[in-house]
Amino acid sequence: MATSKQITFSRRSFLRTSTLASGGMLIGFNLFNACKPDVALPVDISQLNFNDFNAFIRISDEGKVTIFSPNPEIGQGVKTSMPMLIAEELDVAWGDVYVVQGKLDTKNYTRQIAGGSQSIRHGWEPLRQTGATAKQMLINTAAARWGVSPSECTAKKGIITNANGETLGYGDVVKEAAVLEVPEDVSLKDPKDFNIIGKNTANVDLNKITTGKPLFGLDYKEEGMVYASVLRAPAFGQKLESFDATATKAMPGVLDVITIGEKVRAYFDKKESNWTVQLNSNDKVVVIAKTTWEAIKGKNAIKAVWKDESTPESTESHDKILLDLLEGDTFKTMRSDGNVKKAFAEADKVLERTFESPFLPHNCMEPMNFFANVTPERVHLVGPIQTPAAAAKVVASLLDRNIEDVHVEMTRMGGGFGRRLYGDFAFEAAEISNAIQKPVKMVSSREDDMTTGVYRPAIKYKIAAAIKSGKLTGYHLKEAAINGNMYGLIPNFFPAGAIENYQVDVANYKSNITTGAWRAPYTNFLASAEQSFFDELAEVLQVDRVQLHLNLLEKVKGTTDERIQYSPERLQGVIKLAVDKSNWGKTKAGGVYQGFSVYYCHNTHVAEVADIIMTNGLPIVKKVTCAVDCGIVVNPLGALNQIKGGIIDGIGHAMYSELTFKNGVPQSNNFNTYQLIRMGQTPTDIDVHFVESNMAPTGLGEPTLPPIGAAVANAVYAATGKRLYKQPYMSNMNVEEQIVG
Repeated sequence: MATSKQITFSRRSFLRTSTLASGGMLIGFNLFNACKPDVALPVDISQLNFNDFNAFIRISDEGKVTIFSPNPEIGQGVKTSMPMLIAEELDVAWGDVYVVQGKLDTKNYTRQIAGGSQSIRHGWEPLRQTGATAKQMLINTAAARWGVSPSECTAKKGIITNANGETLGYGDVVKEAAVLEVPEDVSLKDPKDFNIIGKNTANVDLNKITTGKPLFGLDYKEEGMVYASVLRAPAFGQKLESFDATATKAMPGVLDVITIGEKVRAYFDKKESNWTVQLNSNDKVVVIAKTTWEAIKGKNAIKAVWKDESTPESTESHDKILLDLLEGDTFKTMRSDGNVKKAFAEADKVLERTFESPFLPHNCMEPMNFFANVTPERVHLVGPIQTPAAAAKVVASLLDRNIEDVHVEMTRMGGGFGRRLYGDFAFEAAEISNAIQKPVKMVSSREDDMTTGVYRPAIKYKIAAAIKSGKLTGYHLKEAAINGNMYGLIPNFFPAGAIENYQVDVANYKSNITTGAWRAPYTNFLASAEQSFFDELAEVLQVDRVQLHLNLLEKVKGTTDERIQYSPERLQGVIKLAVDKSNWGKTKAGGVYQGFSVYYCHNTHVAEVADIIMTNGLPIVKKVTCAVDCGIVVNPLGALNQIKGGIIDGIGHAMYSELTFKNGVPQSNNFNTYQLIRMGQTPTDIDVHFVESNMAPTGLGEPTLPPIGAAVANAVYAATGKRLYKQPYMSNMNVEEQIVG
């Protein structure tokens, strides 16, 4: 097992790999720059003479290098961490690196997706090979010019040196190197020799972000562009019957009012590893105007009549439906070990609890928007999208065009969290431009985003444990969810494999309300439910909370069950590290109470301890100690941002946030009625510790969010003696405890 090393940071302190599929050099991704040490970075790189090395990389005569980053940048740092992998193996100075966002290019790039915290994991080998291959080709060219063996040459910071001390810059040999045969086998660095990987590196877009330079979808403009605002059904399950746009057409700046007729619902096809869609008729009214504000004002003035196509849904009815599902027998079994029925029949005692979570919107700070310009020659799309290839396919089908006609450019995204996996906003823009034959920017308001979005589904879990002779003998988890159920891998997370009689069953209710992926899908609440349950179970078993986990994990060691996704050794490692660094279980001054939680998801193992105090009967999270085993940490600074962001996001949504429905209408449409965590409610200290490891890196954008809800709930129990079973916790602090069966 990897040893742990304390790496402590104060609070002040998801991506996607691209490789060349075949033929040509694997300069698979983003940026980097090689230059002679005596050449300063130019103010305007457009004045340099760049040579195309291949689809990914250009090197100038001066030795400057630009790498095109093919994957969407969603705030997870892909434009920084991925290029670091290439630059490390290429042996260039990080300060000489340029990054340019690439366009959709399915011929030269693969997996141009942002989602699932998989970028670093999938790119680790290919991108390092990309840099190493490029370096070797440049060395081979220099060696041939000198008439020496490549083995006699070294490269460092963009300079190639032979045994006689002669030097050539990358820019001196790039033209010749670009036409060489690509080496089939190159050596990668030993982690102990890394100079860039593992070093704190600032976001490559930081200066542009802080100075307001155009980076995001809302920033994109073209000459002659108009703006569009879309009026959608106010309630889920409604269809447009008629509308009156007389007042709108008379308003200043309004150019036209049209209708479009496709609603796109998307889902993930794991077999094809791509996002596909189903198209359903659902007319919308679109206002075209000179400015965004005029378009939105015009939309708000439309008088529309909507017809219910089905019985309107409400939170009250959802709650009853899901609870009835939990009590019913229409389940699909995801995993079944041993004989759960027998274990419960023979039990001396059964602990059973029901945990509940609400719908949640994504709340991206940048509302949904997209640019489209449909002409007879091509379809030009620009904007923030996590799945550009899938969007291109849908638009081609929607407009009856060849896929080769659809050109997609990606902007930086002002948040995604799964919402921008679904390209409905891009499809709308394309359909609008096709109808009006003009370049158009479709812009949603905050109210549009919150009331016509794709939501985290409401889910309820019933968890039961069978206890005989003071021992845990059976475990049964039932899930009832709106629309979709947990992914196939999740039943193989902890505690699968640790309990002899173990079963996971799922059931769902098909709803008109659009649901989909939300940061750490399903595990974002499942971890809270299970880890809260284990805290209570330990108390019933009269076993230390931490020791219960360690004991169960001990049973998994040496398992031959290939379905198990987590490492028991690595989970034990983060548990021990978090317990040690948080001073778990030791008396603290100032009325501090602690809660513990541990979870594995997105290939990463995380343990967290929350320290809370009670003020006026309400919990305040003062500190979170977080231990993470994500393998090699490529960019510690970027990793910290993701870890802390996930923890704060998890606390906020577990404690404060919910979206309710009445007659199919979302009951919150902006942040005045939907509570996000406030600055004063965030922990004053998030103490992060990485397990030192030479293992390949894994995900970080999502894994720290799921366990924090239970850590807080368990701390609340330690402080008050009351268990929390329903999120958001702050709205349910007075919920009475359920009865142990």
